[in-house]
Amino acid sequence: MTVPLARALVAAEEPILRAHEISMWGYIVLSALAEQPVRTQAALAQAIGADKSRIISDLDELQQRGLIQRQPDAADRRVHLLSLTTDGSRVRQSVQAAIRRREEQVLAVLPPGDREAFLRSLQALSELSPQTMRG
Repeated sequence: MTVPLARALVAAEEPILRAHEISMWGYIVLSALAEQPVRTQAALAQAIGADKSRIISDLDELQQRGLIQRQPDAADRRVHLLSLTTDGSRVRQSVQAAIRRREEQVLAVLPPGDREAFLRSLQALSELSPQTMRG
């Protein structure tokens, strides 16, 4: 039941991402950097569940657009520290607001009590560790 719902939500988000000229991975990166303002590329990749070499092209694009900054770590020049720029924060907030409006439209089919229970259940399930999910 969750797979078709997830696919439908992703499909509903695609026009929003296109309108903001950002990929889903780009939005995920901006969101992760909003949660923790400065991260290494390796820590970011781990936090979002991506291979660190996989996100390099996304980081390059975000940096070229002025949405993130990459700076060498003073303690280890081989490590790059990532942070959001003001424009990156603005884009992330705009995308997030549009996605939330779209989600509200989807959730509007549920009666208010069911909606609240559904969201509480999703929150609880999203907080499960991968080890718990494997059994």
